[in-house]
Amino acid sequence: AQEQAIAAAQELNWVLAAKGGDRPAFGKLAQQYQRQCAAVALRLLGNGHDAAELVQDALVKAFRSLDQLQQSERFGPWLMRIVTNLALNFRRARGRRQALSLEQTPSGHGGGEEDLRSSLAGRVLDAPDQPLTSAELGDAIQRAISELPEKQRLALVMFAVEKMPQKDVAEVLNCSVEAVKWHVFMARKHLRKCLGSHL
Repeated sequence: AQEQAIAAAQELNWVLAAKGGDRPAFGKLAQQYQRQCAAVALRLLGNGHDAAELVQDALVKAFRSLDQLQQSERFGPWLMRIVTNLALNFRRARGRRQALSLEQTPSGHGGGEEDLRSSLAGRVLDAPDQPLTSAELGDAIQRAISELPEKQRLALVMFAVEKMPQKDVAEVLNCSVEAVKWHVFMARKHLRKCLGSHL
């Protein structure tokens, strides 16, 4: 408990410093949360390249929007809400986004924002801690997860896969803790039905 309190105090100091424009402090926050953000984005998008790009976008957006974070001690759930919102928007506009990406060329514009993006590149997509037992099972799980309603999918990934506290998941999804429990229960029920032949 004491270690958690010390870690929370350190994180709060980084958030307050980052709000004051301290980019290295924000870099430490990014390092602390990048694996979790990348794992959630990967589970939601099913594509490593898209997930890496999305996490970079989320971190840049978070840095630019820090003044909107009212509870500085709740940086983690706030950042995860940005990641999940971007992931959902990406899924809905995947076809259009892919078409546009073919026409885009790298640009040197953006100044500090591009510098921040470059500094985050290459370290935002770590592999999940627990490797899947087989590629076939992994594909089946990903398909089953992708078929879930949005809130069930998000609740399952954040709580059951990423082990986020239920109150944090509730904050990200803007619902009650009881609703999170219900979403996770229904998601697991769906997965058992879909994966019965694989398990």
